[in-house]
Amino acid sequence: MRTTLQAVLWLCLGLCVEALSLSGWRVESGRGEGSEAERGEKLLRRVRRGWMWNQFFLQEEYTGSDYQYIGKLQSDQDHGNGQVKYVLSGEGAGTIFVLDENNGDLHATRRLDREEKSFYILKATVTNKQTGIKLEPETEFTVKLHDINDNEPQFDKEVYTGSVPEGSDIGTSVIQVTATDADDSMYGNSAKLVYSISQGHPYFSVDPNTGVIRTALGPRDMDREQREHYQVVIEAKDMAGQRGGLTGSTMVNISLTDVNDNPPQFTQRIYQFRAFESSKSGTPVGRIKATDRDIGKNAEMYFTIVSGDGMDMFDISTDKDTQEGVITVSKPLDFEKKPSYTVEIQVQNTQLDPRFSSAGSKDMATVRIAVEDVDEPPLFDKASYLMEVKETLQWPWAQYSIDRRTDMDHLFNIHPGNGSVFLLQGLDREASAWHNISVIATEFNNPRQSSHVPIFIRLLDINDNAPTFATVYETYVCERTKAGQRIQTVSAVDADEPSSGHKFFFSLAPEGTQRSNFTVRDNGDNTAGILTRRGSYSRLHQSVYLVPVVITDGDYPMQSSTGTLTVRVCTCDREGNMEVCNAEALSSAPGLSTGALIAILLCAIILLMIVVLFTALKRQRKQEPLIISKEDVRDNVVSYNDEGGGEEDTQAFDIGALRHPDTAAALEESAKQRRDIIPSDTLLYPVATRDNGDVREFINQRVLENDCNPTAPPYDSLATYAYEGAGSVAESLSSLGTVSSEAEQDYHYLSEWGPRFRKLADLYGAEDSDFS
Repeated sequence: MRTTLQAVLWLCLGLCVEALSLSGWRVESGRGEGSEAERGEKLLRRVRRGWMWNQFFLQEEYTGSDYQYIGKLQSDQDHGNGQVKYVLSGEGAGTIFVLDENNGDLHATRRLDREEKSFYILKATVTNKQTGIKLEPETEFTVKLHDINDNEPQFDKEVYTGSVPEGSDIGTSVIQVTATDADDSMYGNSAKLVYSISQGHPYFSVDPNTGVIRTALGPRDMDREQREHYQVVIEAKDMAGQRGGLTGSTMVNISLTDVNDNPPQFTQRIYQFRAFESSKSGTPVGRIKATDRDIGKNAEMYFTIVSGDGMDMFDISTDKDTQEGVITVSKPLDFEKKPSYTVEIQVQNTQLDPRFSSAGSKDMATVRIAVEDVDEPPLFDKASYLMEVKETLQWPWAQYSIDRRTDMDHLFNIHPGNGSVFLLQGLDREASAWHNISVIATEFNNPRQSSHVPIFIRLLDINDNAPTFATVYETYVCERTKAGQRIQTVSAVDADEPSSGHKFFFSLAPEGTQRSNFTVRDNGDNTAGILTRRGSYSRLHQSVYLVPVVITDGDYPMQSSTGTLTVRVCTCDREGNMEVCNAEALSSAPGLSTGALIAILLCAIILLMIVVLFTALKRQRKQEPLIISKEDVRDNVVSYNDEGGGEEDTQAFDIGALRHPDTAAALEESAKQRRDIIPSDTLLYPVATRDNGDVREFINQRVLENDCNPTAPPYDSLATYAYEGAGSVAESLSSLGTVSSEAEQDYHYLSEWGPRFRKLADLYGAEDSDFS
């Protein structure tokens, strides 16, 4: 018990000594010397400590021009009489740190970086300047550098790469980024980092404390087929994100990995191929293609024949390189037995994701295969035939012919012996669906015996016409609309009449699928909707779009055509009603196409031309004639009653015909000239140059009278002057010169005029008795 108590007392005494030592007391060891009282007196004697310091603090990155003051070294041996000298040694002594040997002031000579070295250990002592004897033992002290926020956070990598499956739930972890700060984490907040995302909203987020990047949108918004790659910028800010802190950043490339969330789809709904009937088993017939928006293993597919009358005749396999379905012949074909086959083919992925497997994960297409006839020798059905004929069988008793009055175009003919009717020309059902002819049967022995029978021929329809738009479609789209908005419903017509009814398929033309602004949705009821593919359009950028639509019928052989839908961009109100369109759109008002406007314009021009022509003709008819009547005061034409020259007179007012027949033609031509042209002298004077002085004098007198006439018209005109001439053997035959007497006259002198007047003399010279 006593031993234990002594141990406790010694322990307490040791603690007290340590406390006194820290308080400035010097403890000396006195064990084993003198009595316990002496030892206690020596133990409790207090001695002053020589040095007044233990460590100094210095702020890093000092930028002043003078030495940076650190502190003062002071010893109790220094009485201020200048007899002591302070001496410095240790790390950086004399280079980084300098000590004033007289007063003990400590300075730093240059800027220090805590991140390079955070503290320095130095030693100092005091000596007598005269003797050089140390007045104090050498003592060690520390100079620590205080940290400032002079380093920005640094990420481990300049670029991070991460991935996450498409369609992941919100908060799915993608990748973690890490940044460090070289500043002192134990001093203030200079090295306390906070993470934030500066680029990548709203798809991703980052944990501010850990730097873990997570998805921020739901499964439907993270679709690889819509967008696969993202660039995210993450920032790390020190000072716990407070204002004034330093920032570092890094780039994170995030990719969405593919999941099998898209089923394969055929590029066409109907395929048509041809196969020769001589094709052997395994011969390729054609390839069908389906597309899958997924990639890699998720896009691998296989094809199967699920129905149709050609299931046993054809096989289908998948080309691993192109992922196409290859249709091959599996059994021999015979054009004469069956000229065509139809099969339904199904496509689906080889690897299915249960999350996305549904009834819509498969697609169907129809394949029609026409068997091509091969020119091969005819084959009999049997190796031999047995025929029996009665001995009393006679020759055909009648011959057949077609009544050509019922077949004016010679479309048909008939075998005269057996009555087989056959075609002479090709027929078009769309031009005429029925033909009615009459066949005549005539007896060989008695051709007068015959009979007629009508034959009604109905043409069966084949699919030889392509479907077309039911009308010319023109519509408009608002500048501000929604993607997937239906702007027009189109339908089709076909001149053919299939027995099962029309079945039309609509799709966007291949040349319009690349960067198309519209899509075509087949409604399955022989109509299709035209839908917008984006949410905004600009009239200034493009005011008119042409949408090519392929229309395919469902009969064999398949026919298709491409129709063009005109879509104009217009400004609309909030309800979607059209307000303003460009000029070209306004000109195409509902019901008036461009062709109709051109036709109306042409009709207006034609009507205007007709009115102008009619007005011109009417004015021409209303123009006054040159000579109104014989009593015209202007006397443009002077008429003279001339009895003519008898049988020699062939021109009514041409006396030149009597005297100079050779000049008659020239005078006739002169009479045909325009009335406003002076007659040529060559037509006038040749008549006067001959010995016809009386005629010349008469004409010159008439010309002078007309030239001096003040009432003559202001333009030249042709005046005709009738002149009988003089010295005629027959003298005048006019009744004006006849003596008014009822006495009998002698007409026998007429016979002297020649044979032409002899008949006249006989008529007038006959006695009355001759007629009794």
